[in-house]
Amino acid sequence: MLRTSAKNAIRAVGLAGADASPFARRFHGSAGGSKKIVGVFYKANEYATKNPNFLGCVEGSLGIREWLENQGHQYIVTDDKEGPHSELDNHIPDLHVLITTPFHPAYVTAERIKKAKNLQLLLTAGIGSDHVDLKAAAEAGLTVAEVTGSNVVSVAEDELLRILVLVRNFVPGYQQVINGEWNVAAIAYRAYDLEGKTVGTIGAGRIGKLLLQRLKPFNCNLLYHDRIKIDPALEKELGAKFEEDLDAMLPKCDIVVINMPLTEKTRGLFDKERIAKLKKGVLVVNNARGAIMDTQAVADACATGHIAGYSGDVWNPQPAPKDHPWRYMPNHAMTPHISGTTIDAQLRYAAGTKDMLDRFFKGEEFPPQNYIVKEGKLASQYQ
Repeated sequence: MLRTSAKNAIRAVGLAGADASPFARRFHGSAGGSKKIVGVFYKANEYATKNPNFLGCVEGSLGIREWLENQGHQYIVTDDKEGPHSELDNHIPDLHVLITTPFHPAYVTAERIKKAKNLQLLLTAGIGSDHVDLKAAAEAGLTVAEVTGSNVVSVAEDELLRILVLVRNFVPGYQQVINGEWNVAAIAYRAYDLEGKTVGTIGAGRIGKLLLQRLKPFNCNLLYHDRIKIDPALEKELGAKFEEDLDAMLPKCDIVVINMPLTEKTRGLFDKERIAKLKKGVLVVNNARGAIMDTQAVADACATGHIAGYSGDVWNPQPAPKDHPWRYMPNHAMTPHISGTTIDAQLRYAAGTKDMLDRFFKGEEFPPQNYIVKEGKLASQYQ
């Protein structure tokens, strides 16, 4: 039954689309002919067989291998992505399509793009294409697209979880249990209710809005900062207040959630100086991108208690090395990059990837919201 639902989910996406203009087709690829497609995913190993809907791994291969090969395309899947002698680099010179994910990112540098003479399309199975040098992709006339909306629910739910984990000081309590200890005071002295706290999201796009919706029943004071205001009717429904000045919002917040994309403007945005503007004892949740934060500045702020708790699933780089300082800083609740790769999300981004490949083979346009680079132009969130 689960296997059937996975197949149905992939087939469920409509395949109709308007014909691309001749100019778009030149960038977007052309119909006909066998294509070499390479997918880069993490290995599931012994977990691959534990769930038939586990599609986002090497073994699952997004569930599209048979479909691709029946059409005469070559489909190569690997987890080996690092360095000039990786399997990915061996295929760079003659691949046509590269499928990557944010969870096991293949960093598509300008150098790799230059070597990829046949490359036409870069697809992100998920959301967030900052592992691609988007400027170089645009200059090379490549199309970059992702499955917009595929895991926004998954990430928003995970953010709410992390807020509660930090507010209730959950992780030390769990560690007591597995260590055979029992010390209520050691947990209770820094555990709080979420009700009445001020929560600010930096970024109120698809994920940010869903988080605000999920926070409303907790009777929090909700603030948001973004380059675009939420629709007035929705803003009123959420009870969220717009803060135009980020630095003015930060000291008001008991909890700060990062929900912005990684761009040239946001890289390293939270450095030592900006972290100092946060309220002392603030809790920070970041499921956006690790590089938005200054790694050492976060670790130092956790060590001093200026940041009372930090939780997220994004690191810089990924996978995080064993000596990454966030592994060892106090009062953290970090995980590997898992928030957007639930089984439900995998079914959605596998279906979306198949849909875009089908459109690509037919020379058709993608849904407009899926484009990150099209005809040499970057999507607004990356400009």
